[in-house]
Amino acid sequence: MLVYWLLAGALTLDLITIDPSLMYSDYQNPLVVAWNWSFFPIDVAFAIIGLAARLGVAQGVRKFKLEVTAAVLMLCAGLMAVSFWTITGDFDATWWTMNVWLIILGAANLICARPGIIEAT
Repeated sequence: MLVYWLLAGALTLDLITIDPSLMYSDYQNPLVVAWNWSFFPIDVAFAIIGLAARLGVAQGVRKFKLEVTAAVLMLCAGLMAVSFWTITGDFDATWWTMNVWLIILGAANLICARPGIIEAT
């Protein structure tokens, strides 16, 4: 997600160009652009929190809370995108696949999450 948003920022600043066939539907419509950027906070939050849980020094219950928070945000981001496209009747296999993957991965992480054992010192 962080790479996606780096690319989106570079595209917005005209630092790069991306083939229109790779863009989401109606990507030049200002309302759709605003809709896409509305995902920035939730996407960046789940990416950073997930990386902190995975690579950080947190242990036990603190690590568990980070994992669950990242998983819930990931699931919600994917579900929000798929819900929007369902309501608008828009289907693009690439964008749907990426967002359904976020839903599946978020749900799987929630199902598999286990609170860590708190070590007594």
